[in-house]
Amino acid sequence: MGEVNDLSFKEDVLYLENVYKSYDTTDGTLTPLKGISASIPAGAFVILMGHSGAGKSTLFRLLTRLEEPDKGRIYYKGNPLSFYAPTLLRREVHYVFQTPVLFPHTVEDNLTYPYKLKGEMPTEKEMTDLLTQCALSPVYLKRPIDQLSGGERQRVNLARSLSLTPNVLLLDEPTASLDPDSTVQIEKTIKSYHAQGHTVLWITHHPEQAERLGEIVWRLKDGDFVRKAVAQ
Repeated sequence: MGEVNDLSFKEDVLYLENVYKSYDTTDGTLTPLKGISASIPAGAFVILMGHSGAGKSTLFRLLTRLEEPDKGRIYYKGNPLSFYAPTLLRREVHYVFQTPVLFPHTVEDNLTYPYKLKGEMPTEKEMTDLLTQCALSPVYLKRPIDQLSGGERQRVNLARSLSLTPNVLLLDEPTASLDPDSTVQIEKTIKSYHAQGHTVLWITHHPEQAERLGEIVWRLKDGDFVRKAVAQ
């Protein structure tokens, strides 16, 4: 089970030690992760690739304690994930799902929620700036959620996640439903977020996008990392 990171001079923010995850299905037992060991350096930009069902989203669910490994351990900042309350962990290691899960009512209601968790209230400019970063016009702030397209929902979901300023941002194909111009804007926003010192893990099926963005590229196949590439 290979070590897939050679940037040992950086501090590891996440570390996986011999992690297994299986599911019982009607066709038998499915094991998307088979003893993975890997270190994720603090401040890295990691791209995850692999076919559908290879275990990429499973890995994200494990990193945020939405599921637990069958065997092995995962560490965050040197402590086992079980050391952290799940709700607090998910503010620091935050998973942006490919299919957005938004609250009812308006875009504004969604953007204010993370601030309320911190006992704060955002200004209108802070919220419209988040929308602009996610390729949405400020006029969307008052728009009802049920009037948004799938791509617009995806961008509101990302804007809401960025307002949490998580230490580690997990992105599951965040540009899958977007047009080329919006994709360029989202990539620019996430690269800027990464440049501020945050760790980013990004799932994509597009090699060109992986080459544009990733410092480290991991490919999941048959339950393990079978190839790595470190951008020069």
